[in-house]
Amino acid sequence: MAKIKKVLIANRGEIALRIIRACKELDITSVAIFSEVDVEGIWVRKADECYPIMGDVIKAYLDYEKIITIAKRANCDAIHPGYGFLSENADFARACEANGIIFIGPKPDHIELFGDKMASKVAMKKVGVPVLEGTDEPILDVNEGAKIAKEIGFPVIIKAAFGGGGRGMRIVREEKDFRDMFESATNEALKYFGRGEAFIEKYVENPRHIEIQIIADKYGNVLHLGERDCSIQRRHQKVIEIAPSPRLNNETRKELYRIATKAMFKLGYESVGTVEFLVDEKDNIFFIEMNTRVQVEHPVTETITGVDIIQRMIEIAEGDKLQFLQEEVQFRGYAIEFRINAENPQKNFMPSVGTISKYLTPGGPGVRLDTSIYTGYKVPANYDSMIGKLIVWALDWEGAVKKAKRALDEFYIEGFPTNIPLHREIVRDQDFKDGKFYTNYLDKKMEEFTLHSIDNIKHEEEKIENIMKFIQKINSNNIKVN
Repeated sequence: MAKIKKVLIANRGEIALRIIRACKELDITSVAIFSEVDVEGIWVRKADECYPIMGDVIKAYLDYEKIITIAKRANCDAIHPGYGFLSENADFARACEANGIIFIGPKPDHIELFGDKMASKVAMKKVGVPVLEGTDEPILDVNEGAKIAKEIGFPVIIKAAFGGGGRGMRIVREEKDFRDMFESATNEALKYFGRGEAFIEKYVENPRHIEIQIIADKYGNVLHLGERDCSIQRRHQKVIEIAPSPRLNNETRKELYRIATKAMFKLGYESVGTVEFLVDEKDNIFFIEMNTRVQVEHPVTETITGVDIIQRMIEIAEGDKLQFLQEEVQFRGYAIEFRINAENPQKNFMPSVGTISKYLTPGGPGVRLDTSIYTGYKVPANYDSMIGKLIVWALDWEGAVKKAKRALDEFYIEGFPTNIPLHREIVRDQDFKDGKFYTNYLDKKMEEFTLHSIDNIKHEEEKIENIMKFIQKINSNNIKVN
């Protein structure tokens, strides 16, 4: 297959910028698209070419017919979807192929399979992957759901069959609450995904959420790039991701690697992807879903392996073989990613908007910041609240936590509330320092956190102000200082 020369990025924000950077290092021309509210986005400036999509600012990144038209007019030979928006839309992938454009991602059939949580669960079960007890078919009828839940035994979890990101998900601990919870979950799924079907599974108490990064080429080579611990979540949405998991049993780790790679080999998967599991307190493993795209948290894996996942994704799409064997993948140290969101933790994490009036970023060895914001940037209200990702690395877990504390204390954004104060409290929490966290960590800790963590920047400004006053006093009184 011919080398990719020009890529359209069907996304926005930090992931668009991340893909642009990968393209530049591969000597590939990058093309950005943008909505009317994103005209000042840094990715628009950094791309080699850029094209607006006028009209509805939400649909701008979802209208794949317009996006493909732009790609053809710009003579792009490939499209990278990033994450979110169209990244897991099988129809988009098929439309790219039909128009002679390479879709940088897996086969449309795999996107479709794993986009259907029921079908993916059945498929993974067939190839020997352990799954949670529950339904194999989507359910809409509350009476049928109540009957199945009783048979499984409470607690159970209700999940949207055609969605993700924590939407359409409810935990039901008692039979009397099932009907209300089911209707709430299906209504939310209908609102966000256009389909209200749900499935029901046995709920695992105090699990860890562990995911395996997979990379596979077109020639049957399937490798893993280690695991990530995504247990620290809020409303089933990830907040912090860690590679590797600090307290995962090594035998369990090896079994997760074996299960994930074997399943993807048997299913003929291509490109990058993430197989997600729950691991209970007895180290039992249960498959929950597969994400057929690059993950938000991919930087922690890149940090501990040295593998540029975006670049490898592009090269696989070109038809290249993987450049390394499994035994050549070296894991070094610990990396932690903190999702930086424009939201107010003191007001139930209400999304915030505004213009950045002051912006001071952390730095130093082992600190990476993936973001597209800058001083003067106006955060729009139309998209996800995540505005960046802070990634830290150190040789050991204790060192990574200390580095995170230092980096978060350096990080300052003025203009609107962010969740940085929450992250500062988490890294000071003893359970976090000890690596003792499960998917209910934040549910329990939020009552303890004050969200008034020390703002070093304000202390620094006060110090400078006092120094200036002192210097003025010296000068006004003609005091000689030796």
